[in-house]
Amino acid sequence: MHMPRPQRILLTGANGYIGKRLLPVLLAEGYEVVCVVRDQLRFSPPHPGASVEVHEADFLNPEEIARLPLHIDVAFYLIHSMSSAIDAFTEAEARSATHFTEYIANTTARQVIYLGGIDNHSRLSIHLQSRKQVDAILRKGKVPVTTLKAGIIVGSGSASFEIIRDLVEKLPVMVAPRWLNTRCQPIAIHDVLQYLLKVTGNPRCYGHSYDIGGTEILTYKEMLSQYAEVRGLRRFFLVLPFMSPKLSSFWLYFITSTSYKLAVNLVNSMKVDVICGDEGIRRVIPIPTLSYREAIGRAFDRIEQNQVISSWRDALVISSRHRALQRMIRVPHYGTYTDHRTFPLSLEREAVIRNIWAIGGSTGWYYANALWKVRGFFDRLLGGTGLRRGRTHPTELHPGDALDFWRVLVADREQGRLLLYAEMKLPGEAWLEFRLVTFNGAEHLEQIATIRPKGLTGRLYWFAMIPAHALIFPGMGKRIAGIKPGRKTV
Repeated sequence: MHMPRPQRILLTGANGYIGKRLLPVLLAEGYEVVCVVRDQLRFSPPHPGASVEVHEADFLNPEEIARLPLHIDVAFYLIHSMSSAIDAFTEAEARSATHFTEYIANTTARQVIYLGGIDNHSRLSIHLQSRKQVDAILRKGKVPVTTLKAGIIVGSGSASFEIIRDLVEKLPVMVAPRWLNTRCQPIAIHDVLQYLLKVTGNPRCYGHSYDIGGTEILTYKEMLSQYAEVRGLRRFFLVLPFMSPKLSSFWLYFITSTSYKLAVNLVNSMKVDVICGDEGIRRVIPIPTLSYREAIGRAFDRIEQNQVISSWRDALVISSRHRALQRMIRVPHYGTYTDHRTFPLSLEREAVIRNIWAIGGSTGWYYANALWKVRGFFDRLLGGTGLRRGRTHPTELHPGDALDFWRVLVADREQGRLLLYAEMKLPGEAWLEFRLVTFNGAEHLEQIATIRPKGLTGRLYWFAMIPAHALIFPGMGKRIAGIKPGRKTV
């Protein structure tokens, strides 16, 4: 019996790494896409006039799910929480999958598509066990599930690629843990998207599970070596068999831009061979896949052209964190300390906005960058993010983006307002705001640093930082506004 082509697609995790990449692919195929996100402020369609319907809902909250549309043909389940906790994410992922399954049962959907992890090894990490459990929960529903199981996904902005990039670019000699000898079957993000697209509405794939991988089985050491060769770098490796998982996690955390929680979960997964079993997907969908070297080349093409669509750093993976950030958009006035400075513009308005929107990452913080790096170093020692996350794009910012050790809350280019929330370790909560205002008939840049201290420690921290603030903030504001050195400001 011929099945009509699906027209209306539900895309969960539309603000995530895979979701952001899959959305334009689905739209290019002519699908109507219903995007479900936890924060609508962070969502921006790929192009004006795109056939996109956006709903804000958290699958941990049944009341929000009840408001989602019921008329859909295919649903993608792309929700995960690996970077939110070291081991506590399993229960949250199970509840989210259960609520999703209950919702889908009441819709017109005839297929659910799930991207999981390869789980053929007899001993699985907590992360892979959770992925397997989610698959089992989804299959208890009445709607047929198509599961694609992938290992290492190679693409610009992916956690795996960025970690490999950090290690190889920074370390000429690498003293590494023994999991460097673990085998995996990496796959290019391009091929993952093609498989996701080709199984959409494909009756042959209903109810089936497929392992997807690239053309090669490599050890992590071989992946690092091939990356170095592609980049024209000479690198040497020394594997230490006695390096414990905990020590390995700290090593990964301090060398790369990953968070400690994600580092722990990645190390636990890296101890397990992640290799495709039955590659039946190649018989059903016989598409050519890229080699690992080709995947690296594609990733750098994207990076060099500033076309990194999504990054693992930008994901907000748990409900409580998202809700907290929503509240942080309203900067408090009471019980706070502020450093408020105003600078007349010596550049055109648009030039100042460009300066604001380029802050952080490779641009730096315009003044006393060495002090910012010192603060980032101590933040890493305390278990924070440090400055290594950088930014996804050199000139564009959107709400929810990670920006060094800040999170973007508001990025309103038309109004000339950028509001950042501190994610570094400190005794309290902090904001940094830039906005263009007009008074006395002229435009000015307002720069406001705010801290809501926690207890006596927070207050002592603020007063201890006053000398650094007195040096950094005037210099930063003047350079953003284009003011020449020596000119006094308010």
